This record gives sequence, structure tokens and C-alpha cells, in this order.
Amino acid sequence: MNSIMRKKPISAFEADMKKNELNRVLKKWGLTSLGIGAIIGGGIFTLTGIAAHDYAGPALAISFIIAGIGCTFASLCYAEFASVLPVEGSAYSYAYGTVGEFFAWFIGWNLILEYMMGATTVAVAWSGYFEKLLHLFGVHLPITLTNDPWTAATKLGVEGPVMAFNLPAICITILVTAILVKGIKEAASTNNIIVVIKIAVVLFVIIAGACYVDTANWDPFIPQSYTDSLGVFHDMGWSGVVTAATIVFFAYIGFDAVSTQAGEAVNPKKDVPFAIVASLVICTILYILVSLVLTGMVPFDQLDLKAPVASAFEGVGVTWAVFLIVIAATAGLTSVMLVMMLGQTRIFLGMAKDGLLPRGLFASIHPTFKTPYKSTILVGAIIAVVAATTPINKVSEMCSMGTLLAFAMVCAAVWLLRIKEPQLERPYKTPALPLVATLGILFNVFLMTQVRHETWIAFLIWGAIGIAVYFLYSHSNSNLHVRK
Repeated sequence: MNSIMRKKPISAFEADMKKNELNRVLKKWGLTSLGIGAIIGGGIFTLTGIAAHDYAGPALAISFIIAGIGCTFASLCYAEFASVLPVEGSAYSYAYGTVGEFFAWFIGWNLILEYMMGATTVAVAWSGYFEKLLHLFGVHLPITLTNDPWTAATKLGVEGPVMAFNLPAICITILVTAILVKGIKEAASTNNIIVVIKIAVVLFVIIAGACYVDTANWDPFIPQSYTDSLGVFHDMGWSGVVTAATIVFFAYIGFDAVSTQAGEAVNPKKDVPFAIVASLVICTILYILVSLVLTGMVPFDQLDLKAPVASAFEGVGVTWAVFLIVIAATAGLTSVMLVMMLGQTRIFLGMAKDGLLPRGLFASIHPTFKTPYKSTILVGAIIAVVAATTPINKVSEMCSMGTLLAFAMVCAAVWLLRIKEPQLERPYKTPALPLVATLGILFNVFLMTQVRHETWIAFLIWGAIGIAVYFLYSHSNSNLHVRK
């Protein structure tokens, strides 16, 4: 029990920071841009339709506020940890220095669900939007080149898997992998360009859409439950608003990716906390405004579930805007994928430096590019294969489970560190920490209870595999292991 609860000394983290081999080129607004790049993606272009149509109606704006407040609890705790331990391991490193090695490993293992599986899901979503973009220009790729074998079989109306693979998903994965191998400066520059494009389009949606808002569509602002023409019951009211908050919460996933870039930040103790909070605040404001505009342009029950933003503009006769929206969604997903893969390789790097993963593979830094190139190529290869051959419609829930666990653990760990080591220098301190940490834990655990039963089973199986890997390899290879 003592061996699996061993903690990495704070002095060891400080030594790692001094030996950092990565290029420190990111400043606070560059880090903030990475955070925005990770947060604003397909969520704002898809989840808004489901949440408004089925649950919240115009009160979707309140749902975004609730979800944003919940994420704020975790973001404030992340910010304090990032100021104390500005290293690349994110929640994994924070737990290693406070709770213990086994819990740190378990968090790191489940962060694979957030980052690698998240990037896989995004790759498939990117393929779908890219296909829509090609359709706008009259180009139609074969079903067998744009879908996995099972999805292609369904679309072709045949039983069982067919010979098919998702070629666009493979191509975008290869492109993002090449950018990440080349260097953090190139990755950040690419992300900055994409962020500018998609924020410009989001602002266009807000400003142009506001001209077509009919306030009658907001009455009632919180609709009552109803049964639609197909006989489907929609649980609206305040319970629907809360349910919608659990759905749109997943549109916020990504702000924690900023903490994985601490090893490449110029002044991580100040800039990382700033970027975490700033990116979350900016995106929350944009989300609220977009939700108000969409539900004001057309009645909420007329929003398309798959493309709500595009359908809203089509509903008011502005069909040319669909081009801009599809381009923005495609670009937005690219930057989300870039930041997710970037975060995954940096978490692997932190775990490998601690001996919990093979150093030769996960901690090998390219002599010229100064990036963990072997790990990046491996992550890219896995994502490309899975995205090309596997239906990903349920992976998003697994991605969310890993994220929620990490958020809850960070809230608990920062409180524990404040109690055990109050003398530590904290350039940023979470205000009202006991209250913030408690609310953060309760909020994220509550959302975990709302996930499907099948997802919980898959999550437990994944966790069992991680525990087995820890005891078979990581425990005895840890830098903290006392060899006799």
C-alpha cells in the first residue's frame, strides 16, 4: 500500500522543469489561443441543436451558463496547480505530487480517453464536415472511402461490414501529426490561424444572426414538456435545462489542454493559469450569445439536430452563409484535433519521465524539432487506424468519462495540497478553495452519474486494463521504486 501511494516530491518536479528539453516559445495569449482552439469545435455547431430542440429551448443560454460555472470550478483548481507545478503532465502530474502514484497513473490512463479518443472522434467528425464541404462544390466521394466498414454497410443497405475505410479521417490525422512533429511553434502558428478563422465566423453568426432574431421565438423562454408529431416526449422545463447543461458541458472540454503545454510556456507559473481561465471565459460568452441568436432566429423545435447553425440561417433565407459555417466547422475541428493530440503526447512525456511508460518511446525528443516525435507518430498512427475503421458514435461518452474523472480528482488534489503543504509558493491561489473544490467535485461526479449504463461498463473494463498495466510494468519501473 505504501509503494502505490508514494508521491513524487515537489523538488523532483522543480528538477524536471530545469532539465526541460522542449522549446519555451508560448506566451499567455498563445496559450489562450490553444485553449480556445481546443474548446470551440464541433460542439457549438452540433450540440446546440440537440440541447435546444429536445430539452432546453431558448433557455439553452441558461444551460451554457450552468455548464460554464461547473467548468469554472475545475478551471480555477487547474490554474492553482499549474502555478505550483508548471509541468507537462496536467492532472496526472498534479495527482502524482499530492494523492499518490497509483491514482496519478489511473488519471493518466483515463486521460487517454479524453485526448486520444477525443482526437479520434474529432477526426471522424472532421471527415463528415469535409464531406459536406466537398458536396457544396459538387464533389462526391464513394461511401466506401468516407466511412468505416460498419457505417458504410448501413448506408449501402447490406448486412455486416464491407470493405471500406474513412480516407479523409486518415488524411487529416497524418497532416496534424506532421505539424506536431515539426515543432510546437509551427503547431501554435497553425492553431492561431484556425482560431482566428473560426472566431471570425462565430462572431459573424452572432452579429448577422442578431439581425434576424424574432423575440417571439423566445416566448416562452423555458418551454413546458411536450410530445411532438412523431409521438416522442420531450422533457422540457427546468429539468430539461439541467439535462441540456450535462449535454453542452462536453462542448467545454479542452480548456485543461492548456496545462499540458506548461513545458513549452515562457512563463508557465503566470501565463498558464491566465490562459486556462481566459479561454474558458471567452468561449462561455461566445456560446451564450450563439445559443440566444439561434433560438431567436427560428423556433427551437425547427432547429436541425445535426447542423443547427446552418439550418437556422437556411430558415431565414440566408443560404449562402452555409458555406462559411461548414468551412468554420471544418477548421474548428482541425484545431481541436491538433490540441488534443498535442496534449496526449505531453502527458505521455510526463509519465515516461517518471518511469511509468517506456522512456525510449514516449520521452524521446527530436534533436532538431525538440518534440516527442516517436510518441507523436505512434499516437497519430493509432488515431488514424481507429478513426478509419471503427464506428465512433459512442466514443464521445467514454471521452467525457475520462475528463470528468480528471476534473473531480484535480479539485480534490489541489485542496489536499493546500492542507498538506501550505508553505508552497502559489503565484495563483484559487479563491474560496474549500467551496470551489467541493462544488467542482460534486458537479463532475453528478455528470458521471448521468452517463449510460453501457458506458460505465466500458469505463470499468478500461480501468481494469489500466490497473493491470500499472502492476505489470509501471509499478516496478517507476523512478520512485526502491530496488532491492
